[in-house]
Amino acid sequence: METNKSIRFARPDTMPPTFGYSHIVEVKNARMLYISGQIALDNEGQLVGEGDLAAQTRQVFENIRLALETEGASFADVIKLTFFMVDISQMASVREVRDQYINLSNPPASSAVEVRRLIREDLLIEVEAIAAVAMG
Repeated sequence: METNKSIRFARPDTMPPTFGYSHIVEVKNARMLYISGQIALDNEGQLVGEGDLAAQTRQVFENIRLALETEGASFADVIKLTFFMVDISQMASVREVRDQYINLSNPPASSAVEVRRLIREDLLIEVEAIAAVAMG
């Protein structure tokens, strides 16, 4: 995966070990993109993966990928992901899909929150992203 020279990922030895995320992300001279929470709807507004967290997560990450591409960016530019899930005990399934998209050597900072429900009853996950695109 390509490297964005405007971004530095850090996992200091003085902090607890991480599992697929960075504690700190420093951004210099970059254009910031804030991607709204993406849900498992395709480009026609149809739900993908009813009752299937992995399928919903894949659609969510495809939506994020498309948003990034629209702005001339990629997952190499993503510095922060926030996950909203109705069942956080299923995070391992989400990580399996996420790991197919992010740079595993320099993973983005991340937060995961369990919520009672999302905007629709049939949604299992929503993910928002922040990206920093190198300027010039």
